[in-house]
Amino acid sequence: MDIMVQVSSVVGIGGSEELGPAWLKPMLGGEYFMNCGIHADSNKSECNLFCLDCMGNALCSYCSLRHKDHRLVQIRRSSYHNVVRVSEIQRYIDISCIQTYVINSAKIVFLNQRPQPRPGKGITFTCQICHRGLPDSFRFCSLGCKMNGIKRGDRELSFSLKNKHGRELMYDEMESDYEASTPRKMQRGNYMLESSSSGEDDVGGNSLSPATPPLYNHTNSSRRKGVPHRAPF
Repeated sequence: MDIMVQVSSVVGIGGSEELGPAWLKPMLGGEYFMNCGIHADSNKSECNLFCLDCMGNALCSYCSLRHKDHRLVQIRRSSYHNVVRVSEIQRYIDISCIQTYVINSAKIVFLNQRPQPRPGKGITFTCQICHRGLPDSFRFCSLGCKMNGIKRGDRELSFSLKNKHGRELMYDEMESDYEASTPRKMQRGNYMLESSSSGEDDVGGNSLSPATPPLYNHTNSSRRKGVPHRAPF
């Protein structure tokens, strides 16, 4: 109940499926980076994972083991605001029209609005909901602001993904399509794999290892030398 009250204060009240999948509101309104009440004495007990299937409270890495067959998304921090990586969230919803940023070599989007008292000088683009200044020509600064844009009745906006034929997929279709095309083992470890591989710089395949030295010809080295001859006077 507490979660739903907090969610309504962030993204407004409304239960229509047009506003996004059922897990979107709980994810936006969740409380993250708190110490887990069950594993408070353990390392890595910070609650920064959200289960899209259970839609409950944030999970720590130990609690996530009980959700091993579920879809987990890792919530991160940037300037004291909650963010999620584009590579994780775009599997489930359409994040078009939302400003993206690059942090630690990975694209991210903010979960909720970040209103400014007044836009800075030279600002050309602003969020249509909270009026935050944006560096690029996007309409919204966060997932929550796009949701409020949909609530205003803009029919061009949607969180639904489209298939290769341009048809919008229902949210249950998107989930089943992802589950069918992704091995279970990969689904469980998506947030772990992306977290550990985001800083790799050797994408181009360049290697700094030394070249393999040429083989030494032992046959020639063991050949017996001839009798030396003295040079003529």
